[in-house]
Amino acid sequence: MLERDKSSFNLSLLLCFALAFLFFSVVSSHIPLGSKISVAVNDYWVSSNGDFAFGFFNRSESASDQPGRYSAGILFNSGSIPVTKRTFAWVAGGDVAVGCNSYLELTQAGDLILFDSLKGVTVWTSNTSHFSVASAVLLDNGNLILQNRDQQIVWQSFKTPSDTLLPGQNFSFSETLRAASKNSISSYYTLSMNASGQLRLRWESNVIYWTSGIGTSSTVGIGASLDSNGALQLLDQRNIPVWTTFGSDHNDSSVSFRFLRLDVDGNLRMYSWVEASSSWRPVWQAVSNQCDVFATCGLYGICVFNEDGSTLCNCPYGANNDSYSKCLAPYKQTCATVSTMIKLEHTFLYGIYPPNDSITHASLEQCRTSCLKDPLCTSVTVTNDGTGQCRAKQTAYITGSSHPSLRSISFVKKCSDPMAVLPINIPTLSAPLTPSAPSASSRGYCVPCLIGAALGTFGAFVVVQIGIGLCIFRRIRAIKKASDLAYRSPHSRGLIIFSYTEIKDLTGNFKNRLGSKTFKGMLPDSKPVVIKDLRATITEKQFRGVVSVVGSIQHKNLVKLEGYCCESGHKYLVYEFAKNGSVDKWMEEANPSKRLTWSNRMEICQGVARAMAYLHTGCRDFVNHGNLNWKNVILDEELVPKLTGFGLGKICGGTRASDGAAGDIGSFGEMVLVMVSGRQGAEDVSEWAYKEWAEGRAERVVDGKIEDGLDRNELERALRIAFWCLQGDERLRPSTVEVVMVLEGTLSVDPPPPPFVCRRSLWVEEEGLESELEP
Repeated sequence: MLERDKSSFNLSLLLCFALAFLFFSVVSSHIPLGSKISVAVNDYWVSSNGDFAFGFFNRSESASDQPGRYSAGILFNSGSIPVTKRTFAWVAGGDVAVGCNSYLELTQAGDLILFDSLKGVTVWTSNTSHFSVASAVLLDNGNLILQNRDQQIVWQSFKTPSDTLLPGQNFSFSETLRAASKNSISSYYTLSMNASGQLRLRWESNVIYWTSGIGTSSTVGIGASLDSNGALQLLDQRNIPVWTTFGSDHNDSSVSFRFLRLDVDGNLRMYSWVEASSSWRPVWQAVSNQCDVFATCGLYGICVFNEDGSTLCNCPYGANNDSYSKCLAPYKQTCATVSTMIKLEHTFLYGIYPPNDSITHASLEQCRTSCLKDPLCTSVTVTNDGTGQCRAKQTAYITGSSHPSLRSISFVKKCSDPMAVLPINIPTLSAPLTPSAPSASSRGYCVPCLIGAALGTFGAFVVVQIGIGLCIFRRIRAIKKASDLAYRSPHSRGLIIFSYTEIKDLTGNFKNRLGSKTFKGMLPDSKPVVIKDLRATITEKQFRGVVSVVGSIQHKNLVKLEGYCCESGHKYLVYEFAKNGSVDKWMEEANPSKRLTWSNRMEICQGVARAMAYLHTGCRDFVNHGNLNWKNVILDEELVPKLTGFGLGKICGGTRASDGAAGDIGSFGEMVLVMVSGRQGAEDVSEWAYKEWAEGRAERVVDGKIEDGLDRNELERALRIAFWCLQGDERLRPSTVEVVMVLEGTLSVDPPPPPFVCRRSLWVEEEGLESELEP
């Protein structure tokens, strides 16, 4: 009897352990709202089978890398794979890197967000707070999903790939793989699918260097997939393969893990995990000759393909100190002395910025001589294959390949002037380095000169101190004078509270009208301000809510609230005054001396984007603008843009915040197109601009008033991000932080697909809160 009870107890205990284990597995793979993982704690979300985990990893691979750079993503977590070999299958935000106190959180609102401790902002988000997300699950196949209460998938990592595809993951026309970056900016290499259903490897937007299969009109809409047996396939609408390529270990049952990755070098490869060697083995690659991958050796190198399959990067301009680690700077159009032509046998060169060659038919000597005499020509390639083509380039950024089988000869122009060095493989348009100045230890000292310099420095110090004292004295007098007119509320962060009588005095009894409900005023310290009347459009409770929010916001690109009036039904906001008025009036300016240059326009777009990023992610609470347009952007004396009208609409929270963000992003996309094209009020500007860009005529979108200074790279970035902002599916729209990074050139952006929509937020106009803060 005792043994039976003991046996029964052991069985019960075993059952409890089994249930506990089952419960633990469900908890570890099921991720509730409010869950968070961080760099500091180094915790993970794990799939139920343990094969995959979601966490942070250190991106500082060498001593030369910027320390403390981390990314969040999904990695292989199987016990059969050593920790050092657990490569990542998906990375949140692609190349986004964060600081050591950063975290990733599934918020109570249903957004998966990545917060960067270095910048103090959210740098990536799933934009899913308006889909009623109830939980997240890391599936056994490595797919991270967000689902609602009905367990319907509303977002998944498989549909937002970074650089890798896993078995069972479908790849469609609207998706892109982007290679990880060696440097601080995103890679130029991408894998995408064209309208005919072919996979394409592409460098930036101009060069396609590999294409899969044979696409036809009947295959439009197909997808690609990697199966667990090691086959990469293109599938039609019925999931029937129309093109297949196999890994060398296809159908090998001993392989338990595979993946397809677009590598840093721009080649697409299939990998298998080999337990015997404890390593990932490449079993297929798209481009067999690595030198056929465009710009393999960066902006200046020549790729040499060796017989053993390895590649070597040489310098077309000669090496520095007999080392191929650095290339001499290329030909400069300001060459002070004579130029020479360096001959490169069996070499084919490609121009990068821009990639277009000028092709003529000429002999070898004629081609070389014509380039030597042309001050704009930097290099030429002569094809010796019967075509007799002379391919001339006018760009200093050149790449190419060299092999004994190539029937072409190239020449690069070289200045006889002393040249600085440029590191090879730099994917950015860097200027030549400036030689360092001689050190103090290499020169003699001039004692009288030192004494004179010391006396001059002391005198300058005295003058500066006197100036500071006068400024402080004047400021104290101005503040004292202002205090006779108004007082500052202890709860309004320094805002001046005005009475209605004082508002009348400031505006000259409302004579200095700027708009229907805005007036120009002058504070006692002669500081001009703009005063806006809100009495007919907002309750006192709403008004004080606006003041509490707007008064706490301080940013270089946001107009500053100086004070307010809330008395006996009178409600006024007092803003800083911007001398140069609204942007829309500048764009209509007929005087050439007052027109906005290309540089002005891009700086203004960047300033507005930074302001929006601050409102969306930098404030304590999300702030929706709701009425973004160029009338609501004013310029100060130095043409620095300042966004107005923020906080006057609905101050969003929860799901409204996401809706407001998408609306603001869409409006900003329209603004960028208007700024680039100069077409204000044109209903078809989006469709027209997209058609011109898609057909390779981006420069035709540019405003004809811009006479010079156009930067083609900036134009491409501006158009791409504008079209992404206008995507009809709001989930595809970028965050404001991503918009800033693209416009600044620190984040590459994929070519946007159609369709996109043209929309405007009408809430503020309907409520009568249109902004008129310009003089």
